[in-house]
Amino acid sequence: MNKLNVTQFKDMLRSGCANLENHANEINTLNVFPVPDGDTGTNMSMTFSNGYNEALKCNSDSVSDVAKAFSRGLLMGARGNSGVITSQIFRGFYQQIDGLDEIETKDVSLGFENGARVAYKAIMKPVEGTILTVVREASWYTNHDFETEPFELETYFNKICDYAKESLDHTPDYLPVLKEVGVVDSGGAGLLKILEGFKAYINGQPIDFEEKKEVEQVNPALLLENEEFGYCTEFIIKLDDDYVKRFDEKIMKKKLTDMGGESLVVVKDEDLVKVHVHTLKPGDALNLGQRYGEFVKLKIENMQLQHSTIIENAAKAEQPATKEVEKKEPKKHGIIAVAAGDGITKLFYDLGSDVVVSGGQTMNPSTEDFVKVVNELEHCEDIFIFPNNSNIILAAKQCQSVLPDRKIYVIETKSIQAGLSAVGMFDHEGEAQQIIDDLNLVISNVDASSVTYAIKDTTFEGVEVKKGDYMAIAGKSIIACGQDRKEVMLKLLDKLFEDDEKELLTIIVGDDRNEEEVKFIEKYVNDNSDFELEIVDGKQPVYSYLIGLE
Repeated sequence: MNKLNVTQFKDMLRSGCANLENHANEINTLNVFPVPDGDTGTNMSMTFSNGYNEALKCNSDSVSDVAKAFSRGLLMGARGNSGVITSQIFRGFYQQIDGLDEIETKDVSLGFENGARVAYKAIMKPVEGTILTVVREASWYTNHDFETEPFELETYFNKICDYAKESLDHTPDYLPVLKEVGVVDSGGAGLLKILEGFKAYINGQPIDFEEKKEVEQVNPALLLENEEFGYCTEFIIKLDDDYVKRFDEKIMKKKLTDMGGESLVVVKDEDLVKVHVHTLKPGDALNLGQRYGEFVKLKIENMQLQHSTIIENAAKAEQPATKEVEKKEPKKHGIIAVAAGDGITKLFYDLGSDVVVSGGQTMNPSTEDFVKVVNELEHCEDIFIFPNNSNIILAAKQCQSVLPDRKIYVIETKSIQAGLSAVGMFDHEGEAQQIIDDLNLVISNVDASSVTYAIKDTTFEGVEVKKGDYMAIAGKSIIACGQDRKEVMLKLLDKLFEDDEKELLTIIVGDDRNEEEVKFIEKYVNDNSDFELEIVDGKQPVYSYLIGLE
């Protein structure tokens, strides 16, 4: 094969999408910390699926047009750092083939090389040993071989997969932490699965979804009998051995109902559990599910967006507007924060946030999620986004390129603790640059730590961790671990007590709150330190305690 037309290009994308989705859980396990937030595979899969769906909707006979739609879909659906970088790789690919109805090996080769360049430019401080290294080395070496002696597409994809695999295997040489834990870079692994899916199609053995994925081509929102809202969230979990016998469907249903879930279905079949729920906070539902095992499949659809768009368009077509939408009073600054947990969400609103986007660990909001809420704040002159997670910052920043006419500022808060402090100190009457400078000082003064549980056995920086252990994490280090959560928390506090320059200790309690334990911790802090203590009922998933010291 020496050329790709539109149909072949779409089929190649499908094979890459399927291979990535089929291995998403495997990629999720490649996180360094053994915490239940390894979501690279999920983020990349959801990002790529969004791009693929947009490519399918493009009816042009030009590969260039389809690649443009694919690139746009990737950008809007980009979740997490890996998803954003993936979108930039294929943005560069599209730029290289712009205007071509069909593409040859040379076009594909130059496309991936340009994709690597664009991805590097998109990152402020590129880190080697990541997906960036894999795409750069694989595309450069393959293109070098092609320029030396041209070959057809089969050989191209065989070569780029070989070079990508070799580069991926060497990522621990760039990042010693990967070598210590015994994993390769997860983003690079995801890219390799995409390329291997492409290769399989080109070699006549396309990969399909393990559970056939229905690609939505006609939005069914008009068929809804009731006014649906939120997100239709579906997932299948393969239960951990510990839960195969003792998993209780009634308990799962109650927890999902307590979260505000509707249209709820929970079915257990041996070691598999299938869940369907309509919820405003899909991240909370996913966090709950991951406690019991690993995802086999998941799908999230924004019902409100789907339903309201079709109804709105239909109404416009059928009758003229009879009244104008009530306009909100102009406002100088608008604040968007990202959070998971009812208590933390309420606190962000109490501190002055205009919108709180549901998300965090495990469920990173997409660029489109941010674009949507920015558009809702059209009455605000400036928009300040607080991602509150290092893996959400890049997706938030893509808003600036999607909405270049809006003044959007991303404050790089990498934790909920830093985000709360920053929003709490926000000067609502100040000028943008001075606000940014002031908040950066606030953020730099916040030390964030946490207590959560381990999802696998590992050894990190000499600390041996067993699956099910509680871990105290401060910065990038595991301070303590063990079966007794209270003892782990106390060891962390003892470490924090050594800091004689900070004054305020904030403890945000998760949704697995133990009142007796919290009271003991409160007394322990008061008896053993001079810190001013504030305890907040955050109700956040995954993390039993989030601790901020400032």
